[in-house]
Amino acid sequence: MTSTLEGAKPVEKPQKGCLAIVLAAGEGKRMRSSLPKALHEIAGRSMLAHVLDAVRQAGADHVAVVVGPDSADVAAEAEKAAPGARIFVQAERRGTAHAVLAARDAFSQDIADVLVVFADTPLVRAETFAALRQKRAEGAGVVALGFEPADPSGYGRLLTDAKGELLAIREHKDASEAERATKLCNAGLMALDGARALAWIERIGCDNAQGEFYLPDAVEVARRDGAPCAIVMAEASEVLGVNDRVQLAEAEAEIQRRLRLAAMLGGATLVAPETVFFSFDTRLGSDVLVEPHVVFGPGVIVAEGAIVHAFSHLEGARLGKGATVGPYARLRPGANLAAGAKVGNFVEIKKAEIGEGAKVNHLTYIGDATIGARANIGAGVITCNYDGFLKYRTIIGADAFIGSNSALVAPVEIGAGAYVGSGSVVTRDVEADSLAVARGRQMAKGGWATIFRKKMAALKPAK
Repeated sequence: MTSTLEGAKPVEKPQKGCLAIVLAAGEGKRMRSSLPKALHEIAGRSMLAHVLDAVRQAGADHVAVVVGPDSADVAAEAEKAAPGARIFVQAERRGTAHAVLAARDAFSQDIADVLVVFADTPLVRAETFAALRQKRAEGAGVVALGFEPADPSGYGRLLTDAKGELLAIREHKDASEAERATKLCNAGLMALDGARALAWIERIGCDNAQGEFYLPDAVEVARRDGAPCAIVMAEASEVLGVNDRVQLAEAEAEIQRRLRLAAMLGGATLVAPETVFFSFDTRLGSDVLVEPHVVFGPGVIVAEGAIVHAFSHLEGARLGKGATVGPYARLRPGANLAAGAKVGNFVEIKKAEIGEGAKVNHLTYIGDATIGARANIGAGVITCNYDGFLKYRTIIGADAFIGSNSALVAPVEIGAGAYVGSGSVVTRDVEADSLAVARGRQMAKGGWATIFRKKMAALKPAK
């Protein structure tokens, strides 16, 4: 039984309608990249897709994504990650409240909660979004997500009364010295009463140091209408915002920490956890053993009892029960290993089915192929699958034996139980249980080496 490392547990969430507005219009100049900030990846998936998946798990049944001008690639990613998401463009960047209003057409009467989240804050868990919604359902008009960083400099502050009720959110530049003394900071994400959220946000002004429309000011607007406001707390590591490559690396480190922990708690052994890197969708069965320095790209499923030896790279691959891979192996998309199959050192498998108990142990490339059960593929064997224009398939039957340093020129089929002699270049099908030898006849000329050495020594300049 396998399960994804993250998101395997169901998230308890209120059942009423929820609109998630994902703000993804940031230019990300500090990333110094031609790629929009929201599309930078952690654990093999864009930050935007991480956020969209989390709000979906938290029960958001309506999704609006606010992008900047000329952001077709961001819009395309949003539609791919959250089919049915509505895309809105923020033509001018005048603050977070202004960005939310770009999606005003997404508000409707059947919305109980509005979640406002950020594409560059990709580590917030679905459970945290659900907690914001739950606090909202308990009567709060606005619920802010708070945290306590080691250094609060630069963050907006959450100002509360003696009972802990949220009174206001003050941006750092607008805060007094007394307000800056509090360590309770604003993560930026919030949940609002769906029936009143749009009216509250429309009343937000821009009388502040930046001259922008701040979404956090919704707290004071809501309180003026008599609505109580509340806080849900999160760990600082969960609300890490990504604005540059350094923070991107920090986010990667945090998500890998989570994934490794989930893998081990799920029954896998990681010999050196800090050296193993997972993708968001890696699935490991019980009693899987992963040795040091292994990288799992997207789309890998490993069944129980399989072993992945050190320095291997897997992507888009499936390993059956008890299969072994590596060390120094590469499994590319479409590599499927049946139970007990073995792929050894310096072997590359691409778009190939490796049958039950089959062995591909050394220095071999198998691409666009089907390898039958218990077949043995010798060292240095190559399936020649590409002629410069098209790909072709190689089929090797059960119990076949392919001798070392053979080249199988596809399309070609080796019958069950057949043998291919070492060093052969096979261009035609081989019948079952037959022997194929396709190499030049060996010859020997007595004394040739002695004559050759004398000849070459005479030509060599004297020192």
